[in-house]
Amino acid sequence: MWYYVDRRGRAPGGTGRGDVDRQGDDDKMEADLRARLIAIDGPVAVGKSSVGTMLAGRLGYVFFDTGMIYRAFTWKVLKSGLLPTDEEAICRLADETSFEFVAVQGSRLSPVIDGEDVSSGLLCPEVEELVPVTSKLAGVRRVLVERQRRFAERGKVVMAGRDIGTVVLRDAELKIFLTASTEERAERRHRELIQRGENASLEEVLTELKRRDEMDMNRPISPLRPAKDAVTVNTEGLSLDQVVDRIYALASDR
Repeated sequence: MWYYVDRRGRAPGGTGRGDVDRQGDDDKMEADLRARLIAIDGPVAVGKSSVGTMLAGRLGYVFFDTGMIYRAFTWKVLKSGLLPTDEEAICRLADETSFEFVAVQGSRLSPVIDGEDVSSGLLCPEVEELVPVTSKLAGVRRVLVERQRRFAERGKVVMAGRDIGTVVLRDAELKIFLTASTEERAERRHRELIQRGENASLEEVLTELKRRDEMDMNRPISPLRPAKDAVTVNTEGLSLDQVVDRIYALASDR
């Protein structure tokens, strides 16, 4: 089953009492925008979540990080005690799992699996290790891609992942493919890990990123690659604001 609510009982973007004074400006901004669905793809640690969150906030859209749904499901697999090699059971579990996403901070969503908020467990080492395995299973991808598409039907969504423009939202009005060198991405990820209090050398992070890139680009199902009509944005040497400014301008032109 698929749900989408926020803690105030309405979908983000609706008008509450505090929104009345801004409504006229919001209506004008939305009238100027052409892209109602924005797909952001790119390799691991390229900044998709940071860019998507800020962009969605500026647009008044909702940001959906598809990595979140794969991590949330992987958490469910771990909790269920299934063996990583039991593909049939894992795919059956995907069909049976209830996914709910609750707006908790502006445009960001928190995953609720079978009634339980699992956001605090999505970055644990066990999930990190298993998610590449579960996310490449055809049966799992079929179910979760369908969930992502159903969510996008609401419109006003910025969706980020590795196959959004090529598979999930082929008809998105704007498709972005973010790039940066492996070394630059490794430095970014290393800083994130240090800030979270995790111990990892830069060399270890770089090796892991190269391994993930190899897996993502060469997997038989939904390999990482830019859509033919995607706009490539190289994020090296650019601040977060500068990257978002470029994409916002593209969204306004579509």
